[in-house]
Amino acid sequence: MVGDMAALEERIGYTFRDRALYLQALTHSSFAHERRNAQDNERLEFLGDAVLELVSSDFLYRNYPQLAEGAMTKLRASLVCEQTLAHCAQEIDLGANLRLGKGEDQTGGRKRPSVLSDAFEALIGAIYLDGGIKDAAAFVHRAVLTDIDQKCLFHDSKTILQELVQAEGKGALTYRLVSEEGPDHDRSYTVAAWIGETQYGSGTGHSKKAAEQDAAYQTLVQIHKKGVVDVFKEH
Repeated sequence: MVGDMAALEERIGYTFRDRALYLQALTHSSFAHERRNAQDNERLEFLGDAVLELVSSDFLYRNYPQLAEGAMTKLRASLVCEQTLAHCAQEIDLGANLRLGKGEDQTGGRKRPSVLSDAFEALIGAIYLDGGIKDAAAFVHRAVLTDIDQKCLFHDSKTILQELVQAEGKGALTYRLVSEEGPDHDRSYTVAAWIGETQYGSGTGHSKKAAEQDAAYQTLVQIHKKGVVDVFKEH
């Protein structure tokens, strides 16, 4: 068994009654294909996605009364997108507990955003079945519905950064490839965001587009933490 069940339960703040649900939530399809009796987490992912959407919608409706439907939809999309959920999964070190097939494990599946985000949704679904909507909602509130200002930057970071750079008039925003690694079927790209002739954040992904999105996000985090004016003045 990969990882420690008790340690993960402590990190997520929930103790499972049904160990089988816990194991299923952490079982990637690659592992299930190698083990005849294992059940993958795809059905739990489907359920967890629905629970996450309900809980996040309820949270936004109750806590952001000034937002119109379109704005709430956009904010919710930021909170439940792959990048956000992968980040939430990393915060609880979910990758260490995943059950992966040998090939998936060897090619970096424990850190792959798509694998992490899917497993995170499956975990929500498992908690819902094991403890009910109250426990599932409590986990979503603890793990997802915090640091809203920062997490909203995950969704379409490139567009947000482009609009900010244009408003500040500090030069053109470009993305430059730093490196490529891995075999053709599992390529990893590293890209850096440049504003004018100054490099800002860098990001990685399994496509250039994903790497650019991550680089844009890392740049926005810099700006968000330090303040737009201070960041540009330093350079």
